[in-house]
Amino acid sequence: MSLRLEMLQVSRLAPAVLGEDASAQIARFAHSKLDPCGGFWDRDGQPDLYYTSFGVDILTALQRDLPEALPGFLAAQDPAALDFVHLCCLIRLMSAVPAPKPGGDLFARLEGYRSGDGGYNQAAGAASGSAYACLLAYGAYADHGREPPDNAGIAACLGGLAQPNGGWANDRDFPITNAPATAAAVTLSRNLMLPVPPETPGFLQSCFHGTSGGFVPFPGAPLPDLLSTAVALHALDGLQADIAPMKERCLDFIDTLWSADGGFHGNWDDDTLDLEYTFYGLLALGHLSL
Repeated sequence: MSLRLEMLQVSRLAPAVLGEDASAQIARFAHSKLDPCGGFWDRDGQPDLYYTSFGVDILTALQRDLPEALPGFLAAQDPAALDFVHLCCLIRLMSAVPAPKPGGDLFARLEGYRSGDGGYNQAAGAASGSAYACLLAYGAYADHGREPPDNAGIAACLGGLAQPNGGWANDRDFPITNAPATAAAVTLSRNLMLPVPPETPGFLQSCFHGTSGGFVPFPGAPLPDLLSTAVALHALDGLQADIAPMKERCLDFIDTLWSADGGFHGNWDDDTLDLEYTFYGLLALGHLSL
C-alpha cells in the first residue's frame, strides 16, 4: 500500500478533533508558506521539496485544493542536483499530481543509494543502510504502485538494525534504539510481511512520557516531541496496540504545541512553526480521534 496514502487516511480524521475553525486556520497557515513558484517554504523561507511534501499532505488531509503551480515546480527540478531525501520527496510528490510522472531514470538514480547490506542510505556507497532511508525509498516506489527491486535487501538491512528490546536503531553507526526508527521499521515490516517482535509494542509504550503526555525519542529522554509522538502512535495503531490509556494525555500534550497562527511547534523548546510538524500534528490527532 502507498505509505503516503496510509498516513493521509489517518490525517483526514484530525478535523474531527480540531473542529472547523482550527482546521481552517491550519489550511491558512499552509497557504502562508506557499511560494508563487508552486513549492512550499522551508524554515528559511525558501521553496523546498521536503517541506513541499508536507504542505501538499496537509492540504490533502484537510481536503483543500493543491496549488495550480505545483506540477510546474516539480517539473522544474533537476534530479541530478538532489540529495537522497529530496529525490525521494520529488518522486513521492509526483504521485500527488496528474503530471509529471517519474521515469525510470529517477528510480535508477534512487537505486544509486543502495547500501552494501541491501538497504538504502542517505549517502551513496555506504556499507549499511538506515531505517529512515529504507522507509523513504520504499515509500517512493510504493506511492506509484511499484515494488523496489530487492525487498529482501531491505529486510536484511532491518534485521541488522533490530535490537533485543524489540526496537530498532536507525543505523549501525549509532546503535541506539529509538521510537522514530522503530516506527519506520514497523511500517516497513507490515508492508513487507515481516514478523514484528512481540516486545515491540512494549518498547514503543516505554517511550510514552506519562508526565507530559507525549512520546520521547527513546526512554529516559527529557523532552517529548511531536514527531516521536505521531510516529509512535502510527506504529502502535498499525500493531493494533491499545492506545486508549494514553489518549487524553496525548491530546493535552499536542494542545500545548498548537499555535493560534495555525501551525504546530515540534516541541516545547521549538519557537518556529513549520509544515513538517504541522503535518505530524494532524497525523497524531487522526490516530487519537479513533
